[in-house]
Order: sequence, then C-alpha cells, then structure tokens
Amino acid sequence: MNVQMQMIRPLFARAIGQQKDSAVVVALFENYATLTELMNTSEHELTRIKGIGPAMAQRILATIQLTQKINAPVYGQRYTIRSPKDVADLLIPQMKWLTQEHFVILTLNTKNIMIGSPQTISIGSLNAAIVKPLDVFRIAIQRSAASIVCVHNHPSTDPTPSQEDRNVTALLVEAGRLMSIEVLDHVIIGGDSFYSMKENGLM
Repeated sequence: MNVQMQMIRPLFARAIGQQKDSAVVVALFENYATLTELMNTSEHELTRIKGIGPAMAQRILATIQLTQKINAPVYGQRYTIRSPKDVADLLIPQMKWLTQEHFVILTLNTKNIMIGSPQTISIGSLNAAIVKPLDVFRIAIQRSAASIVCVHNHPSTDPTPSQEDRNVTALLVEAGRLMSIEVLDHVIIGGDSFYSMKENGLM
C-alpha cells in the first residue's frame, strides 16, 4: 500500500462508519492499490467485494465524492483568474484522479472573473480528448465571455504538452481571434502538477 493509501485509510474508515482494521476496510484497501483506482471505482465494482452491499457501496462513493471536493476552493461569480496557479488550484482537486482526458474551459468576463462554473467540453480515451472549436466557443458565446482558459488533464500525470496539444491550442487561439474571444492560456494538469502553455511561450 502506498503512502497516500496509508494516510487516507483511517480517515476513510471513520467516514464510512468502520474501524480502520475492520474486515470491510481491509477488503476495500486490498482491492485498490492506489488512490486513483479507488477514486474511479463504481458501485458495481464495490459490491463485488465481500462484505460490501449496495448501501455500503453508496456510502463509500459519497465519501469519495467528498474527498475529491474537500480541497477545492469555493468559487462563484467573484472567482478571479490571475495566474495559471489559480486555474490549477481550482481544478487539480477534481481532475487529478481522472483516468480519461477531460477538456474543460473557464469562461471569464473583462476583469477575468469566472462566469458560471467550469464547463467540460469533451471526454476522451486514456490519452486523447477530441475538441471541436465550435463546441468550445458556443459555450463562450452563450455566456457572453470576453475570454476563456482551456484546461485538460493527462492521466499519465506528466503535464508536458504533446504535439497534438500544441496543434489544438493554435487552432483555438486562431478561432478565438476571429470571434474576438481571447484564449488566455491552455493549462495541462498531470496529477498534482500543471503546465501553462502561455507561461512557457507556446501560445
């Protein structure tokens, strides 16, 4: 069991009403080698573990959802994006567990204050998300956004941009220029790390 799993085990046990050395908790943590695997489980998978029925599975899933959100900052109409770190702080707690690539946009007003919540545009395979400029800018136009920030995750946990990431970014920047909606940055999340294409001179 890795360090992350050792740390979360007693907290997780209390949250679902068990002792850390109970048969249910032992079976649960024996079936999931990493926190990422646990965070991406389903009710069906959980109920295949001895001692976990539908009710317990739902409690476990509720605990997982709480764990995913607990470190995320509270945002709303006044959440301002001043730097790539603001983007990372907002989305890493939710996106670092994902096992598929998710492409998300943040829509901003003229003062870089978020309009609405982060919007998922597409969900891809293990290492690819299909992004269409029409889908990206449709949301931006609906929200009367002055600018957007693009974000996607790398399930490999390495945030280094691929050539495809660079190509998509160039396409979106050009499309935004034609519609007078600036693409401020494209931030890639890999585990607890992030990469800003703007800060690294790639856009």
